Amino acid sequence: MSKILRWALLSTANINKALIGPLRQSARSELAAVASRDVVRARAYADEHGIPQAFGSYEALLADPAIDVIYLSLPNGLHAEWAIKAMQAGKHVLCEKPLVVSMAEFAQVEAAARASSVTIFEAFMYLHHPQTRRAIELVRNGRLGKLHLINSWFNFHLPPARAANVRLKADLTGGSAWDVGVYPNSLSIAALGEGAPVEVWAQQTIGESGVDVGMSAQLRFASGAVAQISSSFRTPFREAAYLVGERGILHLHEPWKPGVTGQESVMTLTDLDSRSERMVTPAIDPYLCEVQAMEACVLDGAAPVVTLQDSRDFLQSMLAIYTSARTGQVVRPAELSA
Repeated sequence: MSKILRWALLSTANINKALIGPLRQSARSELAAVASRDVVRARAYADEHGIPQAFGSYEALLADPAIDVIYLSLPNGLHAEWAIKAMQAGKHVLCEKPLVVSMAEFAQVEAAARASSVTIFEAFMYLHHPQTRRAIELVRNGRLGKLHLINSWFNFHLPPARAANVRLKADLTGGSAWDVGVYPNSLSIAALGEGAPVEVWAQQTIGESGVDVGMSAQLRFASGAVAQISSSFRTPFREAAYLVGERGILHLHEPWKPGVTGQESVMTLTDLDSRSERMVTPAIDPYLCEVQAMEACVLDGAAPVVTLQDSRDFLQSMLAIYTSARTGQVVRPAELSA
């Protein structure tokens, strides 16, 4: 393989725009192609964004031996099918979150990754960002003391009038928790480093299209730590994360897209004496961080930042959240079947 990764976009989804700039900014990546089920649409998209090659089917894209990496940005319910097909075609895969939406799909993706020996990881861009890596390091080195509580949320307004939005489509596994709730869920698991929670309780608000437009959950971990998380399509934009320990509280002001608009990222650490330390991370686009992570994996042999085991833990917790919200019962993720 050359020292440059040739990337292709598998879909013309709006989220692609977040990755196009970073792919062009990175010295070891090149945006080579885009695919749609409609060749006219693919060509129009390629022309609009200056992408050299357009494919009128996903199969044609995967058959091109010149493509190294696929960015899979299809709706949630299609991730497993096309991630597996991409890996079987020998492509590395950066898959938009959630990687898959069932344990059966996860087992299939995991088997395909093992058989093909390619790199695949879930596109949690914020987990690749230096601010998040620093926050997790502060937890690991004991700066906060034993963690007791994590509070985090990610909300924005998506009105019923936008019913055509993929996030509101039940048949494509839409819903606020699958869309933005996966961020506070994954941060809780990544920060504690214990794997999936042992117990989950959740409640949801179902919207006009049958998907959750609001989700609140409490996750209890083996250590006794608790995470309280929420997501919503029915409030003004709202985000934050607080990691609360015996010795300090770490507040991530902008946890999910730090640096995406070229600004510094700020965390505030408050100790037992109420003294606050402002921790600044220089501006870097989190989407560039995940591009560079793929380069490191494929070209340098590095391990993924977000491993398949991480994705398994994230998924088990999310499935428990949805099961608890549906049944009104406390759910143990480890007991969920495929």
